[in-house]
Amino acid sequence: MNTPGRSSLARGLQLAALLLVAVLLLLPLLWLVSTSLKGPAENIFTSPPALLPAQPSLEAYGRLFAANPMGTYLLNSTIVSALAVVANLLFCSLAAYPLARMSFRGRGLVLALVVATILIPFQVVMIPLYLLMVQIGLRNSLWALIVPQAATAFGIFLLRQSFLAVPVELEEAARIDGCTRIGEWWNVMLPAARADLITLAMFVFIGTWSDFLWPLIILDDPSLYTLPLGLQQLASSFSLDWRLVAAGSVVSILPVLLLFVLLQRYILPSASGDAVKG
Repeated sequence: MNTPGRSSLARGLQLAALLLVAVLLLLPLLWLVSTSLKGPAENIFTSPPALLPAQPSLEAYGRLFAANPMGTYLLNSTIVSALAVVANLLFCSLAAYPLARMSFRGRGLVLALVVATILIPFQVVMIPLYLLMVQIGLRNSLWALIVPQAATAFGIFLLRQSFLAVPVELEEAARIDGCTRIGEWWNVMLPAARADLITLAMFVFIGTWSDFLWPLIILDDPSLYTLPLGLQQLASSFSLDWRLVAAGSVVSILPVLLLFVLLQRYILPSASGDAVKG
C-alpha cells in the first residue's frame, strides 16, 4: 500500500522529469531567440556560450525587414497555408462523410486505396505532379502550392473515424426535421467533429507553412517565394550573419506558435453535444 509520502515523492520525481524534458526541448528555441536578440557588438561565439544576451537589441529584426521582402514572403505563406487549410477541411470532410455513413459498392476498397496513398513518399509523385502543374498552366504560381495540398489521405481518414463516432440518432433527428444529406453533414457531422477539424487544420497549416522542397521545385519568381524559400535566400546571402538567420527563423516560428496558443482550447474530445439539428 502506498503511503502519502511515497506518493508525493513519486509525483515530485515525475514533475522533475517532465520539467527536464521540457527544458531540453525548449533549449534550441531559446537559443535561437537569444541569438536573434544579441546586439551587433556582442560576440555570439563566446566560450562558454552565453544563453542570455548581454546587450539585447532588435537591430537584427530591423535589418531583416529592411533589406529583405519578408512581408511578401509572409503574405505568400499565409495565403497558401490558409487556402490549403480551408480546402482540406471542405474536401476531406465531404469525402469522409460518405465513407463513414453511406453504404455503396466498393466503399471498403475506396477507403483502402485512400489510406494506401499515405505510404507513398512525396518524392515518388514529385515529377508527375510537376508535369501536371506545367500542363495545366499552374507552374510558377501560388495555385501550384495550394492545389496539391487541397485534400490529403490523412485528413479523409481522420475525419472518417471522427464521423463514425457520432451517434446515428443525431442524423435521424436531423432527417426528421427535414435535413438533406448535405444538411446532416453541415449541421450534425461538422459540429460534432470540431476537435478533429481543428487538429487537421493545424497539421495542414504547419505542413504547408514549413514546406520547402515543393515550392523550391515549382517556383522561379522571387516575388512568389514562401517563407522557407525566403529564409534559404537569407542564409545564402548572409551566411556569416547568424543574427539575421536566427531572426528570420524566429519570425517563421511565431505564426505556428500563435496558432497553437489560439486553438489549443478548442482541441477537446469530439462531443456529439456540439451538433445541432437543422
